[in-house]
Amino acid sequence: QVQLVESGGGLVQPGGSLRLSCAASGSIFSITAMGWYRQAPGKQRELVAHMSNEGNIDYADSVKGRFIISRDNAKNAVYLQMNNLRPEDTAVYYCNAVLLGATMALMDSWGKGTLVTVSS
Repeated sequence: QVQLVESGGGLVQPGGSLRLSCAASGSIFSITAMGWYRQAPGKQRELVAHMSNEGNIDYADSVKGRFIISRDNAKNAVYLQMNNLRPEDTAVYYCNAVLLGATMALMDSWGKGTLVTVSS
């Protein structure tokens, strides 16, 4: 079994910054990619940022130039530095990992989410 635990969400004023963290643990053989998604009230979950083991990064157009994704492979962790936050960034942010479990089964694992609220 694999667990992803996010932290770092909270309330921030427009223009402020937050840093999200996510650590994967459990029966993991290897992690292929990790990333962040978000879901705002009444909207579908959407990709925020994604990073492969090779270092390939994708960002949603709406966060380019403001958010930075990084990984610590030794810790099975992924981070999201969010700068110049806007009210429209308000959402529950979910950590995602594509990985091989201990049984070599390919898995798409999700955290439970952390709430980010951008408001004055």
